[in-house]
Amino acid sequence: MRVAVLGATGRMGTAVIRLLAASSDCTLTGAAAEVGQPQVGDDAGVVAGVRHLNVPIVDTAEAAVANCEVAIDFTAAAATASHLEACQRQRCALVLGTTGLTDQQLVEIERAATVLPLVYGRNMSVGVLVFTELARRAAQLLGGEADVEISEAHHRDKVDAPSGTALQVGEVIARELGGRLDDLAVFDRFATRAPRRHGSIGFASVRAGSIVGDHDVLFALDEEIIHLQHRALDRTTFARGAVRAARWVVGRPPGLYGMADVLGLPGAARPR
Repeated sequence: MRVAVLGATGRMGTAVIRLLAASSDCTLTGAAAEVGQPQVGDDAGVVAGVRHLNVPIVDTAEAAVANCEVAIDFTAAAATASHLEACQRQRCALVLGTTGLTDQQLVEIERAATVLPLVYGRNMSVGVLVFTELARRAAQLLGGEADVEISEAHHRDKVDAPSGTALQVGEVIARELGGRLDDLAVFDRFATRAPRRHGSIGFASVRAGSIVGDHDVLFALDEEIIHLQHRALDRTTFARGAVRAARWVVGRPPGLYGMADVLGLPGAARPR
């Protein structure tokens, strides 16, 4: 399988390249970074800390995806539109793990998925998918009786908050409560200075050090508390899920898929 990596110099991009270099059925055929990155022109394998792969890093997605079957994209949200266009022109499948997307960018993703097979996931970890399902089930069983708080922590350089995973979990819980996250979410209590609103879902974010990704969901009742936690110890877990999604999506018909589809879970929900 021929794979291009967009965002090849970032934390996730280099993790994906390391997995591809160790794979027996995947070949890195393209790698792209932002214009002006000092590693442009360098070998992608060397930049990722593995062997020389004879794939120079380029500064356009168009060039990176020219000879691939599937692209894996972990970049800034600002690059999403141009990457979608490049993949549509080349008719290559796409695995998109970028977070912090706007509603308009989500519409663009849906539009691109009418042309190419596209897996979109704000978190590619199998463990996070299980974590999200456990939170959904807890919300279903508890109904509206519990106060729900979602907290997350990531490294100091992550720019979007709350994380895409925290929002994903919140959306699932909100649906089980019969509402929309936009209506139930509370991101800032400092400005409101009011008692907790019944049925609301609170969020808290930490940005510090080199934390890979911690997520907690608290269901608090008057006499007991249920606490769910997922902790990523190494971002390789996200890269591994992305490569698994890439293997799965090649050859699929155009459409918007999620990690639940990749894992074959029954009743897989369409990704937002």
